Formats: sequence, structure tokens, C-alpha cells
Amino acid sequence: MLLRQLEYLVALARERHFARAAAACHVSQPSLSAAIGKLERELDVPLVRRGQRFAGLTPEGERVLLWAHRILADADALRQDLSRMRDGLSGTLRMGAIPTALTAAPLLTTPFCERYPHVRVLLTSLSSREITRRLADFEIDMAMTYIDDEELGEVRVTPLYEERYLLLTPSDGELAERRTARWAEVAALPLCLLAPEMRNRRILDANFRQAGAVAVPAIETDTVSALFAHVATHRWSSVIAHAWLHMFGVPEGMRVVRLERVSGDPRVGLVTAGSGPEPVIARALLDLARDLDLREVLDRLERGHLA
Repeated sequence: MLLRQLEYLVALARERHFARAAAACHVSQPSLSAAIGKLERELDVPLVRRGQRFAGLTPEGERVLLWAHRILADADALRQDLSRMRDGLSGTLRMGAIPTALTAAPLLTTPFCERYPHVRVLLTSLSSREITRRLADFEIDMAMTYIDDEELGEVRVTPLYEERYLLLTPSDGELAERRTARWAEVAALPLCLLAPEMRNRRILDANFRQAGAVAVPAIETDTVSALFAHVATHRWSSVIAHAWLHMFGVPEGMRVVRLERVSGDPRVGLVTAGSGPEPVIARALLDLARDLDLREVLDRLERGHLA
């Protein structure tokens, strides 16, 4: 059994099309089909449901696919370990992040690349559900996400900071001069919030409910940048995470106001797959994250904008 055969099977399962899988692996379609056929003969089980087109994997194929992800991840970790011993740390760190944590990611990735100049970082915006799947399939090395999410499954966790919420509102707004605003008061403002399918919005909705209120925003979006673009018109208010101030700050003509605490602050952290060895590159970033005090950096930023 060759690693290449397992790579072909993984590509076929991902692309669900022989020609596209072959193109992704930079081989001809007959070569890919022959390699998977040889793997089936070596294992003595059918792996692919065949017809006029790709029809999915057999139950045996699904089981082999799970092992293929693990074996390929271990092989990649071995190469990274040997490369580090020979030349220092190099390779690509595949990192996922929920959209609301992307603004804080440079606080980690920038010093990481400065410490390890031969490492590349591939940072991808992913939903929390997609992070869970890709970690389980070894398609990413680590992720930056909410670590209190029950859907994460079996993962290793390194906490980074607690996400706190602020009202971002026009400077001439009715709550702009307050030291602290109540969630029920905020619900009555013209609001722009993230979309309901996003974890951040679900947390905010739970806080509104706990305060006996329901927020009905006039604008909903799935990106933090679009949210800030709307708020910068001075027509809308929003509830933002304090970590977003690192990238966007406070738009001119706007103010931030503390929001009352109605529940525990959700925690954001780094997660890696719970089984198998941690990739060497991922371990290096975890070590750096433990050296940095991201919580204090973001707290200091928040205090500066509230002063």
C-alpha cells in the first residue's frame, strides 16, 4: 500500500468525481483509477461504488477513508519533524478560524511567522461546524474557535481569551454617554447584527432573551467587515466583540459602551484533533500562544477605547 494510493482515495472522496480528483492530484484519470483499483485488490474489499459516474464509497471505503486521513496526517507530521531537525521549522500550517475570531488571529500568526520565517500559514474562515468536520478529517491542523461549543467533539484545547460584548453606537445616540448599557435597552435600537446561523449571533440572542428582550435587527450580515461598514454610516448600532477592536477600532463618529454582564463570557481558544500526534507546526504555534498573553492584549485595547 502506497501513500499515493491513499491520497488518491481522499481526493476522490472530496471531489466526488474521477476527473476532478485526478486533476487535483496532477495525474491522468486512468492512473488514478488504476491506483485505487490496486488498493482495492491489496485490501481485498471494494472501496468505490462504480457506475457511469462516481456513486460514492462503500462502507469499507468509508472506513479506509478514515484511516487514510490519519495515516496521511501522521506522514505529514513525520516530514515536518524531520524537516525541523534538519533545517528548522518549515512547511504550511493549515489553520481554520470562525469569522468572529479572524480579527484577533494576526496577534498569533504575525509573531509566529517572525519566529519561524520558513513556515507558511494558510488561514481559512470556517463555521464552527466545518471546523469540527475538518479537524476530524485532518484537513486542517488547528483552529481558533469557541471552546465551550459542545459540537467540537474530542479535541485538545488551549484557551486564549474570553469574548466580551460592547455596544457600538453613534456618538449622538441615546445610550452613547452611558457607562453601561442594558441588553433590553440595546434591543430597542436600530441594529445591525451578524446572521442568525452564526455562533456569535446565537450567543447574543441568548443574552437578549436572558434580559427579557428580543432583538430584531434591520440589517443582518455574515461578515464582521460588512457589519462595521454599515455601522460607520451612523445609521445603525451593533453589539460587537471586544476582539474586533484590534482590526476595526471605533469608526469616526461612533462610541463604544460596556454592556451589562448577563451570563458567563464565551471562551475563544485554539483546538487540535483529540487523536493522533499533534503536527509539529501546530505544536509550535501552541507554545507561542502560551507565551503570549492574548487576554491582556485585548483587555488593554478595550480599556483604551472605553477611556
